[in-house]
Amino acid sequence: MNISSFTSDERAFLEPNNDIISTALVVIGFVVFAAILSKTFIAFNDNSQALEKYEQAAMIAQDIASYSPLQGSRSELISAEALDRIATPSMYTEEQYMFFHRFSANLDFYVEASTDDGNYQWIIEKGTSSHDGREIIAASVPVVIELGSNARCVPGTITVKIMQNRWN
Repeated sequence: MNISSFTSDERAFLEPNNDIISTALVVIGFVVFAAILSKTFIAFNDNSQALEKYEQAAMIAQDIASYSPLQGSRSELISAEALDRIATPSMYTEEQYMFFHRFSANLDFYVEASTDDGNYQWIIEKGTSSHDGREIIAASVPVVIELGSNARCVPGTITVKIMQNRWN
């Protein structure tokens, strides 16, 4: 058997066109794998950011529940009068400035305080907040709200709602 007869023999089992098809299948498989991997990473990243924002909202809610200017006659009570003063929507007061100044200016959030029976509700927000079409992540803590006197205390919640940045 001569080497020239081996290379000039046209009776082959494998055609050169089969290499192109198998290469195309490998490339298509790799592209599909890369797309699935990137979608998985994007979903993981979104979920981890949401968890981070939730933990941040929970820490802010705990901090607000123990904020001394909101405390009632005892340290474990939240004063409805203090909530009335700080939640006044008419103007951005010094109390509101001090309330929000304790947290990062990059955080866009507002606070809802309400009694569990739904009779009273306060919304504390910065003057520049807008909620239009933005995702909101919220965390709540239970509190006891003092309504006027030490004898009239009702259970309630403080909810911190963090809005996602527009560029996310």
